[in-house]
Amino acid sequence: MSAYGTQLRGLQRAILRGGAAPGVSGHLPVYQHAVPARLSAALRDNFGVLPQLMGDDGFEALALAYQQAHPSRHPSIRWFGDRLAAFMAERDDLVRHPAMADMARFEWALRTAFDAADATPLQGEDLAGLAADDWPGLVLHPHPSVQTVALQWAIAPAWRALQAGWDAPEPEPFVHTVLVWRAGLATRWRSLDPMETTLLHAARAGEPFAALCERSGGPEAAVAALQQWLADGLLVRP
Repeated sequence: MSAYGTQLRGLQRAILRGGAAPGVSGHLPVYQHAVPARLSAALRDNFGVLPQLMGDDGFEALALAYQQAHPSRHPSIRWFGDRLAAFMAERDDLVRHPAMADMARFEWALRTAFDAADATPLQGEDLAGLAADDWPGLVLHPHPSVQTVALQWAIAPAWRALQAGWDAPEPEPFVHTVLVWRAGLATRWRSLDPMETTLLHAARAGEPFAALCERSGGPEAAVAALQQWLADGLLVRP
């Protein structure tokens, strides 16, 4: 590595970890403060409700600890925070309630759904011309924004309250799955029952419609799920 490259590596380590960088001017402390502050601000932007739930001091402590454990590796800090929920689940010294990690999972899904690729929604008319023999092998294609989030706590009441500027109620234990997706420019979400969760996972895995019918014990539940997915705009044209 060249002398210039060595100097840049030293500057990077000094900014991210503190300390001195040989051959660098006295302006280094400015950058050592600015970079963590900017990354903390990015986390606040990427997790809008979570900082309110944790409080300013609590979230700042979490943000700084997360930066030390998982330095930003992506060219855009828009994606900084992809491991935050998992990190929170392991740090009960920083996270006073386990529901906060669920809030992070939920909010990250909302943000990434908004930035997902565009695709042309599948319409009911697109399926109207299918022959009866075509239905068993039909493979459904969920929109790129579609995500399922497994949660252990009922965080929706707290999320809605904080979005409206109200005090958040204490989360209750509640094992469930939330569906997150984007319809047009609007990010949407709703809870899934176990059967729809199973069918959606099967569809995302590429299983044909006949397999969905088998999983649901008959065509009725699979057809009902398909109708709901079309209404929600969850499917796209192949």
